[in-house]
Amino acid sequence: MDKKSIKTDSGIEIREIYCEPVKMDELPGQFPFTRGVHPAMYRDKLWTMRQYAGFSTAEESNKRYHFLLSQGVNGLSVAFDLPTQIGYDSDHAMAEGEVGKVGVAIDSLEDMELLFKGIKLSEISTSMTINATAFVLLAFYIALARKQGADVRKISGTVQNDILKEYAARGTYIYPPEPSMRLITDIFEYCSREVPKWNTISISGYHIREAGSNAVQELAFTLANGKAYLQAALAKGLDINVFAQRLSFFFNAHNNLFEEVAKFRAARRMWAEITRSLGATDPKAQMLRFHTQTGGSTLTAQQPKNNIVRVALQGLSAVLGGTQSLHTNGYDEALSLPTEEAASIALRTQQILAYESGATDTVDPLAGSYYVEALTHEVEAAAWKLIEKTDAMGGSVKAIEHHFMQDEIARSAYAYNKAIEDGSKIIVGVNKFTSDEMSKPPGFKINDAIRVQQCEKLAKLRAGRDNEKAAACLSEIKRIAGTSENLMPAVIDAAESLCTLGEIADTLRGVWGEYRG
Repeated sequence: MDKKSIKTDSGIEIREIYCEPVKMDELPGQFPFTRGVHPAMYRDKLWTMRQYAGFSTAEESNKRYHFLLSQGVNGLSVAFDLPTQIGYDSDHAMAEGEVGKVGVAIDSLEDMELLFKGIKLSEISTSMTINATAFVLLAFYIALARKQGADVRKISGTVQNDILKEYAARGTYIYPPEPSMRLITDIFEYCSREVPKWNTISISGYHIREAGSNAVQELAFTLANGKAYLQAALAKGLDINVFAQRLSFFFNAHNNLFEEVAKFRAARRMWAEITRSLGATDPKAQMLRFHTQTGGSTLTAQQPKNNIVRVALQGLSAVLGGTQSLHTNGYDEALSLPTEEAASIALRTQQILAYESGATDTVDPLAGSYYVEALTHEVEAAAWKLIEKTDAMGGSVKAIEHHFMQDEIARSAYAYNKAIEDGSKIIVGVNKFTSDEMSKPPGFKINDAIRVQQCEKLAKLRAGRDNEKAAACLSEIKRIAGTSENLMPAVIDAAESLCTLGEIADTLRGVWGEYRG
């Protein structure tokens, strides 16, 4: 009789029992950081508890931020609507039907000011999930910090700023890869000099996983993209020991607790090797620090309250894996944007993990487990093979241009969904333990009238600003785009002169064109 074969979603064979002795000479806070980036980890300081939020207008999102802060959130995470993500103002024809729907609409510095009304940027860490227009939103944020009287050298937060995964997995890109990479390295250079506490990129595996990759692919493609950013910055003449300290990562957490923990541990070890191979000698430049979000694609519309358990399990994997920041999804997100109740339960889930689970009492609690140590090695080995294939093609940009990453992700997504359809992969409430119950929680709805409000604000802004000054700022951006000068100072000047996001993005469209894939 054949023994039962069990594999992780990444295809790694799981043995019936793990008995091999494990070499345990690695310490947390020391190269290669497998066991964590800080010697005492959560015994000294808990992870930052963020809740990803943003919808409708800046005013409405501001109300949600104040609610979350009142509930114990200690870091904000901003979701932007699709027009904002791809460089269109709310009054652009392409924005029709999308304003404020999957995030907040931010058209200008005035919107950014409303978004953070009553919130001092000097006292909060903000993560902004924005990529193609990251340079504009960061400019708005810096301009607002100045307006609030903050010392911009002390403000902290993260801008996602990861365009390679947009080409590979998500699609909200604007410009071709070469000028897009230039924007990213301009941010690296500017912030290392002027905003040194800001994390200049959050290299994102999250969206790669949401597009259908498995854990190994998420890890491999994310680190390959990270390597490409390091090489681009080095080619610009930047010091890896300086700029690499401000890079962070953004990973997904799915339901296989042990594979996810192994992925996080392997990620730190692999990144330490990658940075060292490219010349990093400062331990802080070799550390992989990461934010985790629980898996949106794992949430089910059927029996949605089951998602509370899924989110708790995924959050636990991130904590056991040593995350620096965590967002837990609302249980109703397969149906709509999260309601206040769902967001509150998601935050309470983090707080229970932090204060009641015991998971924070010691560093790397699963270290020494024969299974977890072996799985960490196997996930790492499988990820290195994919990185080697990517490198052989000339790196991430070339691999994306040849559709290697996209094809690998698509194959994995097909296999996963086929397994659900044929029942070999069980999803509780979907293909097993189903019920005829159709009750659904009340969804969170966005009023379509907000586009009218945004258009009115834009008309008022353009009528009231110094349009000659605004035009001069846009002309300067156009000039610099054709040189090797850093664009960020000119974009910040444009933000302070009330140029809109769409005007700035369109100026560069006129120089660089748009990428059509």
